[in-house]
Amino acid sequence: MKTVIAIRHVHFEDLGTLEPVLLSRGYAIRYVDAARDDLSLLEGEASDLLVLLGGPIGAFDELLYPCISQELALVRARLTSGRPLLGICLGAQLIARALGADVVSMGAKEIGFAPLSLTSEGENSPLAALAGVPVLHWHGDRFDIPAGAVRLAETGTCANQAFAWGSNVLALQCHLEADPRRLESWLLGHACELAQAGVDPRRLRADAQALLTRLPQAATAVFRRWLDGIATGPEREPS
Repeated sequence: MKTVIAIRHVHFEDLGTLEPVLLSRGYAIRYVDAARDDLSLLEGEASDLLVLLGGPIGAFDELLYPCISQELALVRARLTSGRPLLGICLGAQLIARALGADVVSMGAKEIGFAPLSLTSEGENSPLAALAGVPVLHWHGDRFDIPAGAVRLAETGTCANQAFAWGSNVLALQCHLEADPRRLESWLLGHACELAQAGVDPRRLRADAQALLTRLPQAATAVFRRWLDGIATGPEREPS
């Protein structure tokens, strides 16, 4: 049986719409909680797929949250192994940093549903399935594009929303995995952040209601196409 390890930082930011896709492909899912589990015990090449999920801390916050150092070590080992790796929000920032790119504060929050603008490369990538569908953005930091990576998407607020590093590594700043049917957990869990950013949860709730079917369908198409394209074995480092 194929295996996936998902590194989780807060309980409600899980695999979301990606989970049923993985289960349908025969993956056994194992969650590892960054706040509770010893990530140094994980081996970078141990699972068929490694997913790093989002969280409310920064990819450069290792002095405050030691788990960041453990995650960076895990990501570097995974990149060296050449095996499939998916990063979402904080996870994407950790991949960027592990590949030598800067991750910095934007000075403002990007929170809400909005479509991505795809680059020409993005239009020929799994992200093409989004085709103007609004996705959830929830971040205040942003990454630069690492050397050797391909930039796939942007928004007016954040120029770097996604990149691919070969066919086996995908980094998404946006929360494509977020299920609009379960957004209430996000609204409650991040209530303080919403208040500080001046974001009305009623607007997010209404936008999620309008995307109950359309967004999960688009996200599922993206994840299926990406899984179809990953190499079955280790991939060589992109040139």
